[in-house]
This record gives sequence, C-alpha cells and structure tokens, in this order.
Amino acid sequence: MKLTPKVQEILSWYESDNPGTKANLARILMEGKLGGTGRMVILPVDQGFEHGPARSFAPNPAAYDPRYHFELAIEAGLNAYAAPLGMIEAGAASFAGAIPTILKVNSSNSLSTTKDQAVTGSVSDALRLGCSAIGFTIYPSSEYQFEMMEELREMAEEAKAAGLAVVVWSYPRGPMLDKTGETALDICAYAAHMAALLGAHIIKVKPPTEAISLDAAKKTYEKQPVAGIDTLAGRIAHVVQACFNGRRLVVFSGGEAGTTQAMVDMAKGIHQGGGNGSIIGRNTFQRPKAEALALLESIIGVYKS
Repeated sequence: MKLTPKVQEILSWYESDNPGTKANLARILMEGKLGGTGRMVILPVDQGFEHGPARSFAPNPAAYDPRYHFELAIEAGLNAYAAPLGMIEAGAASFAGAIPTILKVNSSNSLSTTKDQAVTGSVSDALRLGCSAIGFTIYPSSEYQFEMMEELREMAEEAKAAGLAVVVWSYPRGPMLDKTGETALDICAYAAHMAALLGAHIIKVKPPTEAISLDAAKKTYEKQPVAGIDTLAGRIAHVVQACFNGRRLVVFSGGEAGTTQAMVDMAKGIHQGGGNGSIIGRNTFQRPKAEALALLESIIGVYKS
C-alpha cells in the first residue's frame, strides 16, 4: 500500500505516535472509495446499545444480523466499521482484513438516567479482533465527565502503546445544557477541542447550529464573529479550527433520520468547511440496502469532488 501525499501529511501531524499507530491510521485513511483523499465515511453501529434493538433495526430487519453491517460497509466502499464488542465478534473471522474496524469500548443505554457510559470492551479485545482503533465516548458537561475523561486517558495510553488509533465521540450533554446547547456552535467546538486535548486521532462530533450557548462565550463570539456562521460550511470550519487548526481529523455524525437530499447537503457543508468526513449509522442501515448504498455513493461523491 503506497501512501498518498495527503495521507503522509496527515500522519505527520501525529508527532508522538509509534509506527504501529500510524500504520493503523493509514489503514483507515487508505481504505475504500475515499482511500488516500484524507476524507472518510465510517459506519457506526452502536445504536442497539444506545436505543435498543427494535428502535435500531426494526425499520430494516436484515440489520439485526451483525454480518449485514460488515457487508454494507464493504459494499459501499467505506473507510471503516465501528461497533461494540459483540457485533464485531459476530463477524470477526468471516470479514478479517476486509475492512478496518473500530471497537467501541464504552456504551450507554436507554434504561439509564445518568449521563455516563460503561466500559464494555478493552484494548486486548481490539487487538484480538484485529481492529485498527478503539472508539470511546465522552459527555462534556455530564456529572461524570471527569471520570469518563480519566477512563479515556488510561485506555488511550494503552491503545497507543499497542499501536492502535483512538477515536473519540465527544457529545456534550448534562444538566448545564438543553437540547439547543448540545449542538450550539461554541459547545461543539469546545467538545471537539477537548477530544483533541485528550489525545484523539479522530474526533466525532455533531454538526453545529448557529446557537451560542455559554454566556461567557457570547462576548467572545460578538467581538470575534465566526465567518459564515449562517452556513453549515462556516460552522464546520470553526470546529475544524478548534481541532488544532485542522491538524486533527474530525468527522461529523449523521444525526437523526433525514432525507437523502438532507444527508447529501450536510456532506456538502462538511466538505466545504474542511471537515474530514461523515460517520453515519441509522441514516444508512435503517434503509433497505439498495437505498443505503445509493445514499452512501452520493455522499462519497461529494467528498471526492
């Protein structure tokens, strides 16, 4: 596998990492239809934990089978497939080496009232299953945010020492934030920056809105306004700027169910704003496979443009 100049440039941003970690980052960046471009589309399937099986898979019953998601990611030409332990174990042998995998090592569920996640996988699990990275969620603003950050620090240190990459889902939620605040521009940028500070190689956040949530931040944004804040591209550019001025990879979630055109338009805004791609779960696997493949082909086409 010969690395493209763009991928070589990206790897140079991670100055402290060993060859194993850089090789696994390269595996993800060089995979699929976007291989070598510095752009990524990743399939995450942790929704069974988060929302329950019926809410996740009943719209497309084929998706109850973990092997379906491996096949979808491979057929679509995606960069990677991310899932909790049991999902990856269920297809680990059949699809070994077919697509880079990311082991989601902590999870929450809809039966809990706390904004926290249990550690449900390990670095040794990721190595045993041939994964390229671990994935870990933090909830900035949660009552348990500092414990989550400390867990991430320990797991990231172990993962990097073993040559794995680290992907961080940074989702602000907690008593300080209402639903508007969770996706406000200042909060999304703050959450992305925290993930970068915690050592993430790839950062996952939600696409930001125009809202500014923190009173202290409003004063700064009034004095130094974000260019193009009224466009998704402008807001994406600000989040990318918060990720070490674009020297960390940042991808954006697909959000709740949306039309095909809405998903494509979102990808256009991410691409124009300099984001590194999309990580889309429910908006793909809840569709019939043919529709999902068509949607993913359209999104990949945006990032290729």
